Amino acid sequence: MIKDTAIHTEMADSLLVRVYANRQALGEVAGMEAAIAIRALLASKRNVRIIFAAAPSQNEFLDTLALAPDIDWTRITAFHMDEYIGLPTGAPQLFGTYLRERLFNRVQPGVVHYIQPDGDLNGECMRYGELLAEAPIDIVCLGIGENGHLAFNDPPVADFHDPLLVKAVTLDSACREQQVNDGCFATLDSVPLQALTLTIPTLLSAKWLFCMVPGSSKQNAIARTLRDPISTDCPSTILRTHADCRLFIDTDSYGSSDSD
Repeated sequence: MIKDTAIHTEMADSLLVRVYANRQALGEVAGMEAAIAIRALLASKRNVRIIFAAAPSQNEFLDTLALAPDIDWTRITAFHMDEYIGLPTGAPQLFGTYLRERLFNRVQPGVVHYIQPDGDLNGECMRYGELLAEAPIDIVCLGIGENGHLAFNDPPVADFHDPLLVKAVTLDSACREQQVNDGCFATLDSVPLQALTLTIPTLLSAKWLFCMVPGSSKQNAIARTLRDPISTDCPSTILRTHADCRLFIDTDSYGSSDSD
């Protein structure tokens, strides 16, 4: 058992919401809970399949998970959930680069499937979709964007019933501005206009969702996630329908809730 340091807990429909004093506490508890879930899955099946988000919001979570003991990473197949189109190979802003440095090089998963955003994009969507469809996804580790996006499913392109597993999208202006706010790009003009993303049904297909969302810049997104009608106007509202999604937020992203 781990000590849960949440200072507030609530339910938003089926969504378990826990608030922590700061992002470090949030990331540590989320990382330890994800480690427990991974160990439980490894005890019952040969291979575990996990999708990871790449963003500064995931730093503390991934650091904790990377240090978690007694996980046989050689039996884990890892995916990432989105990738920019048009950046040069090895660019530090690539999500594959982030995950390689932050987690994969540290724990050495048995298999890592990277999205390859060059060349035939339709072919890449099909290739990656086929890899995802080989077996059920066990865990998705994700965040929520300032505009409520999940992966790169911004409001204009989000589809709760998307028939695709992976698709190419044009990024919403609010999404691109967030990349500058996060310090990933120096200017808005340097943020790519397009990306490949796993779709919302793909993300929600997992048995467990661990969603980490620290920081004051996410306060409006969290308020909408918890209170707005479930719709693609705020894609993250769909998390309230999942059977086992755990939302980890801090006092900065929670703000002052009108539920109190």
